[in-house]
Amino acid sequence: MNAVGIICEYNPFHNGHVYHLQKVKELFPEEPLILVVSGNVTQRGELSLLSKWEKASLAMQYGVDLVVELPYVFASQSADIFAKGALQILNDLQVSYLVFGSECNSIEDLTTCAKTQLFSKKYQKRFNSYLEEGNNYPSSLSKALKEETGIEITKPNDLLGLSYIREILENNYDITPITISRTNDYHSNFLTGTISSATSIRKELKEKKDISSAIPKEVLPLLQDTTSLEDYFPYIRYKILTEENLDKYETVDSRIQNRLKDKILDATSLEDFLLAVKTKYYTYNRLMRMCSHLLFSFTKEENLFYQSHNYIRVLGFNEKGREVLKQVKKGMTLPLLTSYSNDKENLLALELRVAKVLSLKKGNCFLQEEIKNHPIQRK
Repeated sequence: MNAVGIICEYNPFHNGHVYHLQKVKELFPEEPLILVVSGNVTQRGELSLLSKWEKASLAMQYGVDLVVELPYVFASQSADIFAKGALQILNDLQVSYLVFGSECNSIEDLTTCAKTQLFSKKYQKRFNSYLEEGNNYPSSLSKALKEETGIEITKPNDLLGLSYIREILENNYDITPITISRTNDYHSNFLTGTISSATSIRKELKEKKDISSAIPKEVLPLLQDTTSLEDYFPYIRYKILTEENLDKYETVDSRIQNRLKDKILDATSLEDFLLAVKTKYYTYNRLMRMCSHLLFSFTKEENLFYQSHNYIRVLGFNEKGREVLKQVKKGMTLPLLTSYSNDKENLLALELRVAKVLSLKKGNCFLQEEIKNHPIQRK
């Protein structure tokens, strides 16, 4: 079996994702396609516009055979941790290939940079020097790599792809990475025809503009009543105002907690708060993740525990996906979960907490889906 893995957030599922799946199926028309997808929270710390069940259903409708969830502990963090969790899952499911979007579309350049990060002491020295100067992680990485290799890696998908390849090399996974060229600007704030960035779609949706040209027709009805992290700002504000030691929470360090407590006093919205706290080192996205971790009371101690206790939660499968599970089950090292009832180690406790908090705005039905839903099955 030469299963093919992809890793996505689908926030929301759009025509670019359909294009990506079509290209993967063209490359591998017979092989099973396995998707690792973020659940309720994305890497930026923002809430997913679609539920995990909606994403699983859409993915299978467009060619995916098996859908599994990337746990919150990995999905809500930086590229390196995001990649670590996703690749561990795909490796345990014994995939042979990983296909991902890339701006540079060069496996050779990305592999050269990944090896430099892993094995070059000069790179590490340059990287640490840039961090000490107050540059954020992506900027320090990019500058050090450019000086060491002459290759410029600055685009989001290239940076994430670099994390994927480094994770494969570092763990000696028997997975071959393959790139598909991105057809649009990841950061674009404007719709650009039928294939547009998720960023632009979210922006247009927030402004109540027509996004129907950029998404499959099945998706639009699912986006009529969504919530964002902004809707939970009162709870985040309460947390910051009443907790004495914020640095026990993941991504919050002692250098930032006083600034958080100071700026929250006058903030009237999450957006105002983030802009007031933001610095060269503490980027907007990093602060969004921080607010997510505060909202869900996700501690550093829990982060260490859950990162060393990964698992595979199945969200959906068809007949080909069922065959994949049958073939790989004996060789798997990670617990395979299909519901809360077969979670003997209580690994889904963190996901349940996230769902409980989100149900404060999304309603009890959202929480019940988290607890009672079983994998979606298609023929």
